[in-house]
Amino acid sequence: MALFESTLALLLGAVILTGVARRVGVPYPSLLAIAGAALAFVPAGPELEIEPDLALALFVAPVLLDAAFDTSPRDLRRNVIPLVSLVVVAVGLTTAAVAWVGWRLGGLPIAAAVALGAIVAPPDAAAAAAVLGRLRLPRRILHVLQGESLLNDATALLVYRIAVGHTGPIVALMAVGSPLAGWLLARLYLLGTARVRDAASFTVLTFVGTFGVWLLAARVGLSPIITMVTYGMALSREASRRATARNRVSTYSVWETAVFVLNVLAFVIMGLQARPILNRLSRESLFHALLVSGAVLAAVIVVRIAYVMAYSTVARLKNRWVGVALTPGMAPPTVAGGLLVSWCGMRGLVTLATAFALPSGFPGRDLIVLSAFCVVLGTLVIQGFTLRPLLDRLGFETDGGVEREISRGRLGIMQAALDTLAGERSPAAAAVREGYLAAREVAASPEEPQGPTEHDRLRLRAITAQRLTLHRLREQGAIGDEAFHRLEEEVDWAELDAAPAGSFQPLMTDGEAPSPRT
Repeated sequence: MALFESTLALLLGAVILTGVARRVGVPYPSLLAIAGAALAFVPAGPELEIEPDLALALFVAPVLLDAAFDTSPRDLRRNVIPLVSLVVVAVGLTTAAVAWVGWRLGGLPIAAAVALGAIVAPPDAAAAAAVLGRLRLPRRILHVLQGESLLNDATALLVYRIAVGHTGPIVALMAVGSPLAGWLLARLYLLGTARVRDAASFTVLTFVGTFGVWLLAARVGLSPIITMVTYGMALSREASRRATARNRVSTYSVWETAVFVLNVLAFVIMGLQARPILNRLSRESLFHALLVSGAVLAAVIVVRIAYVMAYSTVARLKNRWVGVALTPGMAPPTVAGGLLVSWCGMRGLVTLATAFALPSGFPGRDLIVLSAFCVVLGTLVIQGFTLRPLLDRLGFETDGGVEREISRGRLGIMQAALDTLAGERSPAAAAVREGYLAAREVAASPEEPQGPTEHDRLRLRAITAQRLTLHRLREQGAIGDEAFHRLEEEVDWAELDAAPAGSFQPLMTDGEAPSPRT
């Protein structure tokens, strides 16, 4: 009972912290990290342990699925060179630098030092996206950060698996077999859920599919990371055509809440696992551990800044001397862009989950876990709190690329609807045509492609009157609660349909990984 009460209190605190984060303009994981660190110094509290094998499946699988589902293959192809540079070279350099610190200063064995490097190497762009997604920045930067966040986990965790005991041939088999398994499992999932119309069942199957794919890949010796990335990207191309609208809306809402709870739980476990480590260490050992952790944090930040700025400089010089044909809508690299990308190196859920997954008898586990916690806390606080001021100083020009694409897409789908109704002459068809024409009014304007039309405003005013009347009918006893709730659902769907596009869908939700998009 005490654990249940503590969990409720922690969730309530997380909701409050999320509201504070929105108000001050910082990623909410930054405040969660501070709260989790504070738990490490609470003298009494619930004991919460998690199985190492469960940690990665529980925390990483949903985040990876969401990131993979939202990743555009088109944008990956457009940014393949900077992405490969960040995912392979930057992760490799960071792993090597941190491994050296862990071996030289921390006295860790080589394999354990490499494991530490792999744990803290992959940045989590989700925290940065919570701030960046609300601003009209160059889309190229956001696409690079989102692609990096998706792909660098695979690189780092392959290194991690080698460090904790997997051999080279096994890793090679993972790299080849995992993408094929992910694609096949996505096809099987689509076939198995094709006839599911019940929203609750569909949502449950989404979770079963996500965790099932991860556990199956781990059980047969494949890479769960690569399998899940391939699975999510394969689903993204087909699931939207096959799932019903009601299933999608329901699943998005449930998934957003579930991922939020997982984020909270991860930072809670961070604090509760750090507390016994701190209690076991003497004053001298604690000082040494914090010194090593600080050095690891400095290495993580400095290596990323140095590498990204060096890469940005070389890219600009190449463009100046050789010239390069830019993809339409893509901006060339700039000093400001390099500074922003280099500062978006916050670590988060993946680093925490990988640290939890270390076996209990692993050499130097306490130092590795404590260092990982310090890196997550340090990057989320130092970089998370300063990201918005940095953006204000860099002075990026607004980028309306997405708005232009929305306008172009809306014109296309509105015209398709009007073409379908072209041969209809009934009064009902005329009314429907009028609605589509009204919805198309702002489609040609990139300035406000999701703005309300006069048609939208009138419908919303009428729906407000409907809702007031519905409540009055129930209060007067004219209708019962069952009829009230069914009619209320109809009015709710009408309001969602009438509201301007995007009203309930911000550019990037504060949940970091808002939905499975299935």
